[in-house]
Amino acid sequence: MQRAAVHLPVLLPQILAAIHPRPGAFYIDATFGDGGYSRALLEAAECAVAAIDRDPDAVARAAENMARFADRFEIWEGPFSSLAELAINTRFSRPDAIVFDLGVCSSQLDEAERGFSFRSDGPLDMRMSKQGLSAADIVNQASEKKLADILFHYGEERSARRIARAICKARQNAPLTRTAELAELVRAQLPRAKPGQSDPATRSFQALRIAVNDELGEIKAGLLAAEKLLQPGGVLAVVSFHSLEDRLVKQFITSRTARQAGGSRHRPQAVLPDPSFELAARRPITAEAAESEANPRARSAKLRVVRRTEAAPLSDLPDWKPDWTPDWKEAV
Repeated sequence: MQRAAVHLPVLLPQILAAIHPRPGAFYIDATFGDGGYSRALLEAAECAVAAIDRDPDAVARAAENMARFADRFEIWEGPFSSLAELAINTRFSRPDAIVFDLGVCSSQLDEAERGFSFRSDGPLDMRMSKQGLSAADIVNQASEKKLADILFHYGEERSARRIARAICKARQNAPLTRTAELAELVRAQLPRAKPGQSDPATRSFQALRIAVNDELGEIKAGLLAAEKLLQPGGVLAVVSFHSLEDRLVKQFITSRTARQAGGSRHRPQAVLPDPSFELAARRPITAEAAESEANPRARSAKLRVVRRTEAAPLSDLPDWKPDWTPDWKEAV
């Protein structure tokens, strides 16, 4: 099989500017993918990088492609929600920076057999770790209500109920097992895309991928782990690609950088613990026109950067939680 085009790391100069790699420092690339951030950090300074990926294919690529960095690079297989457990008792237990790229690796999208994309036909899989429930399991076993919830909350699909109803009707005849047949079914429920608009199946495929991989739960757990690990002055840099991801990241940063809860003249402000992070950039950093033109992935990317303070982690702070907690797994 011909190898797909190499994944281009987005906002790379901005990431390097935020982290400012220096000799002797220890960094964690929480989403290795094809290794763009790890490679750039290692080439910028005589530092050490530990990378994490739950995709065994990405881990295999790392062993082959990063060998030239010898003992300055390590690859850990697992989800980034296990960041703290993976880093404990290693030289990366108090890192100087942690970077997250929350997007799907281009290698996964371009390999039809992984089932992430509707652009080429493949098995309806979408599992980053190649383990656990697949998209086909959810599509063929979840109730109509659970399917509609997934499509609405994870894909922000306004026609979620109509699509869920069509899926349940179709699977009565035969299980849905291929990306192409699901994409066609979804398209049949929606208006034809106008020039310049995304494929009508995009939102549904995003929703299923997020559900299969528990991506929002992973983000929350990964950010909490980063808060615990980073040493004072350490940088947290997070690149998100759609509103659900960015909303979670923004909520986390807001809850960790604010000193006081809101109040009124009738009710005084409640003083919160000292913030565990300080803003390194007040606004999200986006790609310049040249990068957006060269790399379409960069057009929707947002980079948020904060710096760890000396305050204790605020992991038990109750004011940060996802907007919607899924219970669809009970039906599968």
